[in-house]
Amino acid sequence: MGIRGKFAVNLLLALLFTSLGFAVMGYHPGAEDDGIYLAAVKADLNPALFPQNSDFFRLQLRTTVFDTGMAGFVRHTGVQVDAAELLWQFISLFFIVLAGWAIIRQLFEEAAAQWAGIAMMTAMFTLPVAGTALYLVDPYLHPRNPATALILWAVERILAGKRWQAAPLLALAFILHPLMGAFGVSFCCVLALVEEPRVRRYFHKRLAGNAAAQAAMFIPFGWMLHTPSQTWIEASQSRHWFRLYEWTWYEWLGAIGPLVLFWLAARIARKQGEVRLARFAMAVLIYGVFQQAVAMVLLAPHPLVGLSALEPMRYLHLVYVFLTLVGGAYLGRYILKARVWRWAVFLIVANGGMFVAQRQLFADTEHVEMPGRDSANPWLQAFDWIRLNTPRDAYFALDPHYMADAGEDYHGFRALAERSSLADTVKDTSVITKVPELGPVWKRQGEAQQGWTNFRLKDFERLKTEFSVGWVLIRYPEPAGLECRWHNDVLAVCQIP
Repeated sequence: MGIRGKFAVNLLLALLFTSLGFAVMGYHPGAEDDGIYLAAVKADLNPALFPQNSDFFRLQLRTTVFDTGMAGFVRHTGVQVDAAELLWQFISLFFIVLAGWAIIRQLFEEAAAQWAGIAMMTAMFTLPVAGTALYLVDPYLHPRNPATALILWAVERILAGKRWQAAPLLALAFILHPLMGAFGVSFCCVLALVEEPRVRRYFHKRLAGNAAAQAAMFIPFGWMLHTPSQTWIEASQSRHWFRLYEWTWYEWLGAIGPLVLFWLAARIARKQGEVRLARFAMAVLIYGVFQQAVAMVLLAPHPLVGLSALEPMRYLHLVYVFLTLVGGAYLGRYILKARVWRWAVFLIVANGGMFVAQRQLFADTEHVEMPGRDSANPWLQAFDWIRLNTPRDAYFALDPHYMADAGEDYHGFRALAERSSLADTVKDTSVITKVPELGPVWKRQGEAQQGWTNFRLKDFERLKTEFSVGWVLIRYPEPAGLECRWHNDVLAVCQIP
């Protein structure tokens, strides 16, 4: 087979594994963090939307060009925003897979090892990253997804000896997602140093033997964070990854364990004469030890508690991406090899297990929420009716804990109903940790909605008087006195008289 033929086969396999990974993890636009990003994109496209409380998504996106970039794509192509989000989600996944393959083929010679690494990574797209509330890849278009693809391509360029080509890739990743971009820059700097001939000998002879001991120095024993009473601290209490010293033992195992595995991989690869793999594993280890030390300092009890908003433990995202790649490659080299039945069992178990986990996570929603398709989820039915049948300036109140309600599956009201709403206590809470100036507004609106499940007409009238709220999304059957326009078996959309 010629070079072009091999390239076509590899491209086809990459597309196949991308499609399999997409099918396993599902697609849930407007869910979780996408409730913020999708609302911002829609607001950029139609400034008449969200006349109230738009700061709860606009201000957080001041440091990224993601929303304006997506809005620009929609304007210039004429593609509907829902279809554009799906398109860029798949493109992001495809380039993550291509970059992963380009990296792993420089570390392992065997084709079985290379594709086993890709198979493992795509199966584990929604693998939780210890204690950080992250997946390897989000099941909706999050700027972290294309940023991850760009960072992996930058890593590949460094491995290929084209270091300066990594710079624009990292710059673009940074303006898409500053936090992930910063971690990408950090890792690429370490990798470039390890690849530098003048420092290779030092890393091989000194750090390979001592890095595990250095990593062990950063494991805490029983330290606890203080809990100040400011509004920002109150909001941050819902962000578990801010409270590093309250992590459980298995979360610490999830943080330190991969670093130990990369230390072992570096030693084994060096003994076997696999110099490139040894250097790469050492780079991951050094990056992890350094970032863990930074996290231990930033998240320790001290007056500058706001530094926890930098989310330093999310450095683990890249470590886990490389762990699935390298771990899968070792599995392919020593176990799967070219045995078809072993590959079949591996693919069924890995993909089947992650599929079941995703169905449990989004149990009441279609696994792949395709644009234009009606949903059986009663919450999404309500959001859709509101979007199509209420005035654009309608201002809603709904249960401040609605995203965590049974059957809601963490879909964002603003992003999907395209209407303003009072602050919630689930997703808007995370916004406060990034935009503390919204704290007083968030606290006032949250306190006004306390006891929502027992609200009666007088309580809704109080919200209307205090915040000019005119509409509510409430459990059906609704309390007496409201003027309801629509309902299903679970929810009712009503006006406050």
